[in-house]
Amino acid sequence: MRRTVFSEDHEAFRQTIRDFIAAEVAPHFDQWRQAGHPPRDFYKKLGELGVFGIEVPEEYGGAGEKSFKFNAVITEELARAGVSFGGSSVHTALCLPYLLKYATEEQKQRWLPPFVSGDMMTAIAMTEPGTGSDLAGMRTTAKLSEDGTHYVLNGAKTFITGGALADRVLVCARTAPPSPEDRRGGISILVVDTKSEGYAVGRKLEKLGQHATDTAELSFTDVHVPVTDRLGEEGRAFEYLTHNLPQERLGIAIGAYAQAAAAVDFAKDYVRERTVFGKPVAHFQNTKFVLADCKAELDAVQAVVDRALEAHDARELTPADAASAKLFSTETAGRIIDKCLQLHGGYGYMMEYPVARLYADARVNRIYGGTSEVMRTIIAKSMGL
Repeated sequence: MRRTVFSEDHEAFRQTIRDFIAAEVAPHFDQWRQAGHPPRDFYKKLGELGVFGIEVPEEYGGAGEKSFKFNAVITEELARAGVSFGGSSVHTALCLPYLLKYATEEQKQRWLPPFVSGDMMTAIAMTEPGTGSDLAGMRTTAKLSEDGTHYVLNGAKTFITGGALADRVLVCARTAPPSPEDRRGGISILVVDTKSEGYAVGRKLEKLGQHATDTAELSFTDVHVPVTDRLGEEGRAFEYLTHNLPQERLGIAIGAYAQAAAAVDFAKDYVRERTVFGKPVAHFQNTKFVLADCKAELDAVQAVVDRALEAHDARELTPADAASAKLFSTETAGRIIDKCLQLHGGYGYMMEYPVARLYADARVNRIYGGTSEVMRTIIAKSMGL
């Protein structure tokens, strides 16, 4: 079926990204995986390419695009090549929406130009040890100083993607204790300078997959954060976080689709080349049937993702819609990638083969951005259950 979600502009952008990946990423990616992240100056190359400024208004150095489809193109091309841009997806897909919607004009003038150029990389710190999906249970605190000029930040965060290389981190912290009537109240977002005294990057976490993306623990010991670096109004962070969740979950759904599509392509190439019992693996009926099943499921995921992408661009994607797209896409992609790995036989278990890396990288899709169980809860609630 002809895919209609992308225009000629998107496809021209796709070729630019594909060429950039071939020249600047693929030759170095194994080194990045071993190091745990790309070199810091790589992000400036992404800035020069215009990747970070796609949705930033022109007055701050961006292109002023309103569509999320350009981000989808990048996601698809990275999966196709079996590589990543490190933690930059958090910079653009997660952090930028908060800056665009909730930053003051002074903050935008200060932060967005270096955001676009890659001189200021960002991350977001929500999850804490022991709290998981229960953001209302966070214990990191930010107490306002007596003179009202700054907050004193104390606490710890974990699973922070891009946290090791970030220059500014959007830290969620309690500026007021929760009440029995509202556990979610009293949380604020502080845009913390990582060079601040008392700010520390702890362990760089060793993950199952996504080895070229830094994920770290962060700690804050009496970190002074100017009031002018608070994002939005005090105590409204949970509301702000909820506002951006549909886009975050859509991004994960797109990534799952792209990984599944790449796995099918990798498997097709492998079974055509691999010979068993005197003939290519592709000639066996089981191989054909497995890949046919994968293609049918992939078509369904593509339809769901494309519909959600159109709804998001039309500002019509609801939290329940996004949860449904994420649940279906990530669960189905997991099955597809598993089948494609199986077709590789023993080589599918070797990390030198991209399908093995995809298998490991994709597993987190059913966990971060809200687990599959949380997605089911949201969907059921939208059904009145």
